[in-house]
Amino acid sequence: MVASCLPGVVSGQIILGDSLEELKNIPDGSTDLVFADPPYNLQLERELLRPNNTRVDGVHHEWDKFGSFAAYDVFSHAWLAECRRILKPDGAIWVIGSYHNIFRLGAALQDLGFWLLNDVIWRKTNPMPNFRGRRFTNAHETLIWASREEASRYTFNYEALKAFNDDVQMRSDWLIPICSGPERLKDDGGRKAHPTQKPEALLARILLAATHPGDLVVDPFFGTGTTGAVAKRLRRRFIGIERDADYARAAEERIAAAHPLSAEDVKILRGKRSETRIPFGTLLELGMIEPGATLYDAAATLKAQVRADGTLALAGEQGSIHKMGALVQGRPACNGWTFWHFKSEGGLQPIDVLREQARRQLGLALL
Repeated sequence: MVASCLPGVVSGQIILGDSLEELKNIPDGSTDLVFADPPYNLQLERELLRPNNTRVDGVHHEWDKFGSFAAYDVFSHAWLAECRRILKPDGAIWVIGSYHNIFRLGAALQDLGFWLLNDVIWRKTNPMPNFRGRRFTNAHETLIWASREEASRYTFNYEALKAFNDDVQMRSDWLIPICSGPERLKDDGGRKAHPTQKPEALLARILLAATHPGDLVVDPFFGTGTTGAVAKRLRRRFIGIERDADYARAAEERIAAAHPLSAEDVKILRGKRSETRIPFGTLLELGMIEPGATLYDAAATLKAQVRADGTLALAGEQGSIHKMGALVQGRPACNGWTFWHFKSEGGLQPIDVLREQARRQLGLALL
């Protein structure tokens, strides 16, 4: 739906208008993630030609032209300040750029109070060659990922990204082809509909890394709608702002043709750190363990008695499951949930099993 104004936070809107003005209509603290692909300020002074003298279809549009670095900085600070305002306290932003502008954007982010988390290098498998042979082939772009502030508890789906990467930690250099083939939108004349259209694979990785299904993603430079198409497919809500009517119409058609995955297919793999905390005392309150019960180590060579206050007693010492686990091993720390075991019909099991049962009983199981 292409709209001329934004009457509140409504998912799936493409707002036709100036990004800075339309961002002002989004309420404070309403947004989970901002993805921004702003003008690069390429400072091109003349046409770029191939060796055969054919013209390179690059970025020669008025929206990418600024009178000076100072003018670009004023523009950047203004829209970034609005993005910070609309982010939730635990929200985050991803900004992409080239060597022409990314360093200025990084400085602006820090000036405004954002907390930089990573710079990610998008390595292009098929970059445009350097036709003049006077510089290196520009084969990458840089993304900056920043939380709203240093104290933000930002979303990072670490376990999901690790599984995506064959159980190896996801690195900060991403090898992804540029947008080409059927994915590259064309205008009626067969030319690129937008000169800097980003590949859906890039946006998919960002949204999988930094959002959950149902989160609201705002893109203030929406272009032909890559963010919206990927957000719809991954069941994220989105708002896109675009001042060019042709780009907005192309985005609307593209997103209308996108099909959401099932709710099951977009569930995020989450690890222990993201689970709701369950104290050991909760197991006593739920009757899963009784005061006076005995807990064992995995070899059943150690026996500790459960006290009514949720502590364990062993060899004249008393403390938490973690403190007592560390004490009997002579170590500075211990995960008592996996160290201590209870007896069941199937033999000894770690008390972590009971913690999972408690989560389900309390309705805290992860969706």
